[in-house]
Amino acid sequence: MNQMDHAKKRYDETPIPEELNGRILGAIEEFEEKKAASSQNNIGIGKRRYYKWGLGTAAAFFLTFTAALNINTAFAEEVHQLPVVGAIARILTVSSYKKTVGDEKVSVEVPGVEFIQNDTQGLSKQINEEIQEICSRYADESLERAQDYKQAFLDTGGTEAEWAEHKIEIKVWYEIKAQSDDYLSFVVRGTESWTSAYSQEKYYNIDLKSGKLLSLGDVLGEDYINKANDSINSQIEEKSKEIGIPFFTPEEGGFESISDETKFYMKDNGNPVIVFDKYEIAPGAAGAVEFEINR
Repeated sequence: MNQMDHAKKRYDETPIPEELNGRILGAIEEFEEKKAASSQNNIGIGKRRYYKWGLGTAAAFFLTFTAALNINTAFAEEVHQLPVVGAIARILTVSSYKKTVGDEKVSVEVPGVEFIQNDTQGLSKQINEEIQEICSRYADESLERAQDYKQAFLDTGGTEAEWAEHKIEIKVWYEIKAQSDDYLSFVVRGTESWTSAYSQEKYYNIDLKSGKLLSLGDVLGEDYINKANDSINSQIEEKSKEIGIPFFTPEEGGFESISDETKFYMKDNGNPVIVFDKYEIAPGAAGAVEFEINR
């Protein structure tokens, strides 16, 4: 049995550990920190592009694991503890890199979903291709914006030394929101250190019983819009007091109603959490505003 087969066998036989989120993120962070430290002197303007998934989802996962196993012993130990969510699906980092282009630092961490049981509707392929496209597009467009911003800064009298003080950073990564027998919920984020105007979040909520993407209607039932609206309206005043910032009134463009496009993620307790972007229903100082809706 070669190293790849041995790693796969140990990985598949690993029991589900407790405190899944912390252990996954800890393993990934430790691996990325050590990898970044060992290769720091080699980072420069490069032509490295994103991994192609032509070999198929499962093959891409195992190739990524093999590379990680060869690079870092600590990661090799932690990889055997990566969870199987509800014995149906896994989520893990399928590719990541850090690079510097001019004065701009770019950090990208691409997640992928793999169904352990048969994914008859091709959901994992659909999600993974979309995530890859989102991450690639955001990183490229953010870099272009940063370079345009730099040119405008220099054209209006700024110097290279002053520009270097901006410490421009572009980051694409993901966060796991729920990881239970019933749900796999996560968000893919993109941020740019000099502006929040172009930040991006894409939420994915998977029903692990049916293997389908969830909608708010699936979670809250037929009258989901009124149910969510009533809950949010009952929480707004308290939430405003809690953060010390008055929300916009409906006349000022504040909250009126959710829609089919409203962002949300699932909690392990089965409740959806509705997310409003910064500036959407409150001043920017409030940041993104969230409301948990009891089922």
